[in-house]
Amino acid sequence: MHRVRLAAFAPAALALAACSAEAPPPYEQQPGGAGAAVQAQAVILTGEGLVIGGETLPFSVEREIVENALQGVIGEVADRSDNGECGAGPMSFSQFGEGFTVNFQQDRFVGWYLQDPDADIATADGVSVGTRRTIVEGETGFAPISDSTLGKEFALGGSIGGFLDTDEVSGLYAGRNCFFR
Repeated sequence: MHRVRLAAFAPAALALAACSAEAPPPYEQQPGGAGAAVQAQAVILTGEGLVIGGETLPFSVEREIVENALQGVIGEVADRSDNGECGAGPMSFSQFGEGFTVNFQQDRFVGWYLQDPDADIATADGVSVGTRRTIVEGETGFAPISDSTLGKEFALGGSIGGFLDTDEVSGLYAGRNCFFR
């Protein structure tokens, strides 16, 4: 009789466990390539904004929200600057560390640019600055931009762009940036 009661509760217990289970963490770039190991990542780059500590922050979010979220996981703003002559219009920038910049127009998040190889920041597939060229070229959606005036530029999935040095990714970006083409 006890077996019948336990059997009746087993599906409910499994359903409850499934509802409370956490989603697997995103990829972190490993020597074996994109997706070689799954580990927690504080900042995930997307073509529509950022995922910071598990919270999605799309382009158009207020500057204060983005800065506070980033400060909570990667440290204080290292520098703030403005450029009134960007092709997309005047922009303000907040730089974190040695080379992760988030871009704002009218205090709204509009883009990001990563050029720091030591930052623990990557796409969900593990592509980051320092990813080997052969790995990024094998990613779904990779397309070289042959007419770029900025160097060896590529698109990744249509909404993320990047730059290649000789053998590795030297920069990634999405949204509006202040590039002079």
